[in-house]
Amino acid sequence: MPGSHPLRFYAWKSWLALCCGAWPVAHASPSPATSELRWSRGLARTNLLVFQIHPGQAAPVRTLRDWQARRAAILIAAQAVMGPLPGKEKRCPLDVRLEQETDCGSYLRRFLTYASEPGSRVPAYLLIPKSALGNRRRARGVLCLHQTHSLGQKVVVGLGHSPNDEYGVELAERGYVCLAPAYPLLANYAPDLQRLGYRSGTMKAIWDNIRGLDLLASLPFVRPEAFGAIGHSLGGHNAIFTAVFDQRLQVVVSSCGFDSFQDYMDGNIQGWTSDRYMPRLREYPRTEIPFDFPELLGALAPRACFINAPRGDTNFKWRSVDRVVAVARQVYRLYGAAQNLSVEHPDCGHQFPEAMREEAYRVLDAHLRQRQP
Repeated sequence: MPGSHPLRFYAWKSWLALCCGAWPVAHASPSPATSELRWSRGLARTNLLVFQIHPGQAAPVRTLRDWQARRAAILIAAQAVMGPLPGKEKRCPLDVRLEQETDCGSYLRRFLTYASEPGSRVPAYLLIPKSALGNRRRARGVLCLHQTHSLGQKVVVGLGHSPNDEYGVELAERGYVCLAPAYPLLANYAPDLQRLGYRSGTMKAIWDNIRGLDLLASLPFVRPEAFGAIGHSLGGHNAIFTAVFDQRLQVVVSSCGFDSFQDYMDGNIQGWTSDRYMPRLREYPRTEIPFDFPELLGALAPRACFINAPRGDTNFKWRSVDRVVAVARQVYRLYGAAQNLSVEHPDCGHQFPEAMREEAYRVLDAHLRQRQP
């Protein structure tokens, strides 16, 4: 094809694979020395509308196909730190096991486990509106991802005595089927990351969530083609990470979930380097981390993304969030979808207040239920 080049071809294959929910696993483990990183080196974080046609030779992004080349480079860079996304070899039968069911009035709460891969079972709560069980029209499914909390996923389903974090309950009461999986190395979920072949808890969580989407898609009362993800704090960036790698997620809600690595804690990124996050970040000077949140948010385009970034959040700075959003909006404009990326700044601390949750639900309704035939 005239004007084609290897990265464009890779990007097209990658886009197709993501749409099918089957991102290819790299044969060689990504690392800071991986040759593919040459495609993202030297590209400004503040300008996503540039991509490399050859190592060291950049060109402006003029078309969506050009952007897919830049996007593919972003995913390569992310996997250099997170480790490679698993592929078909880990997509075993879900083998869902129901442990307990509770009648919560307007919905059922089921505690279950599912096999996300051979040798690893994920504990999760599934909230099913009773209206979904007796309705010919299938409900929409949402991943409800919890914050860092000793009770893990219990918090979002009303079992943690934390009203601002019960978005699973509130969404179930609005008619959504909600899956709240545990995050690795929190509460009582302790998968052996090394034995399972992971280089980060971040990538294990992404894969568990992708298999959670497979679970939702398998339910006869859930529409299988488009989902939402919502999370606070840890759940806020967990939602973004998962949506970058699985385009079945058409709406992302991130509350207090990020600022840029360059701004985080005034340059001290130690909080991101634990086993449950990305230990490989320790291997990079802060200014040489291969990816950052401007690229990740850009990689979500043109899908809907609502961000709650309180002015009083001392963990993730709201001004940094605004800078990240401004960069990512370049890509949303390329798609003609600038309105799909929005951010609000309530006057509170590291919280997900009621007014912001209501706005998040409005975004979910607008972009998921408007698809309902």
